[in-house]
Amino acid sequence: MPFHTFELERWQSTWENLVRVNLSESGVHPLSLSELLEITGADLDAILALRMVYNQSDGSETLRAAIAALYDGATTDHVTVTVGSSEANFVSCWTLIEPGDRVAIMTPTYWQTYGLAKNFGATVSEFRLDPERGWEPVSADIAEAIAPGTKLVVVTQPNNPTGHILSPDARDAIVARAQEVGAWILADEVYQGAEHSGPATPSLWSGYDRTIVVNGLSKAYGLPGLRIGWIVSSPAFKEQVVRRHDYTVIGPTPLSDHLATLALRSRDRILARTRGILNANYPLLRDWMGQLDPLFDWQAPECGAICFARYRHPTPSLDFVERARREHDILLVPGEHFGLQRYIRFGFGNERDELQSALDTLTPVFAAMRD
Repeated sequence: MPFHTFELERWQSTWENLVRVNLSESGVHPLSLSELLEITGADLDAILALRMVYNQSDGSETLRAAIAALYDGATTDHVTVTVGSSEANFVSCWTLIEPGDRVAIMTPTYWQTYGLAKNFGATVSEFRLDPERGWEPVSADIAEAIAPGTKLVVVTQPNNPTGHILSPDARDAIVARAQEVGAWILADEVYQGAEHSGPATPSLWSGYDRTIVVNGLSKAYGLPGLRIGWIVSSPAFKEQVVRRHDYTVIGPTPLSDHLATLALRSRDRILARTRGILNANYPLLRDWMGQLDPLFDWQAPECGAICFARYRHPTPSLDFVERARREHDILLVPGEHFGLQRYIRFGFGNERDELQSALDTLTPVFAAMRD
């Protein structure tokens, strides 16, 4: 089988630590270790006393209990701690997908699960979010994509790259159709908690026993460097997952496990910081795009530090973002990495002054496109 490269991750991993300003990220400006310790009131002596042993491979009992508390009816037996949500997606797909399986994916999306499905030999169908409907899917498309015989349905909720949160009707339609055909649901919920307003997005965890939830501390919590993610699933599915987890990274580090437990105990304070950054920064990006009218067409994101904007110009987005990187040392994400032409994903979770400076730098470039 041909190997499908994860183009988005190759792009970001190659350049994100080399450019002057990184607007390709979808999370908020990360917490420093000192900020995390201050927020959590951590005992530094206890941290320094940690021994660098092999950690419990599926996560310590204390960390799994803190995660389980976020999901109705879940216990530590439902939770597997992984090295980031990317590993959680990987081992979940590895567990389920075999050559010839049918996988339905909501798109546009973070392309990891799409590439994994292809690399594991599956046939992939898509049900697309419609920008003309505020990024809501069409019910008929859901039913057609999740056809009888579908093994797995993948949903990123809240969505990347659009920042959209599915309506209750759309959620219910997806779950009902998956139940009807007997498919598993993989719900990537890593942006949950980064809503710009209102309550957290309800998890797809409750109500269907073939639901697998993936989440982590990278996006809403501003702690990507801890590399802590998790899977919440039935104990029977967990037993299959951990057998594959043994082949990947074995387990999280003791330090990451400990700090992740502290972070979840201070969850409300950390998420309040995230929401503050989002609500302070999005108006900068919104007003900047408005000044370039009529170049951009976009929907206001409901969640996350991302805005997916279509531009009215024939230049392929991959060519344009490469020019922005090469000439201005600013990293953006092309729509091609989400399967759409003439779109750019703007990250706006940076420090406010840095974001404003980067937008100012890009103004003449986009103004030339508009004119």
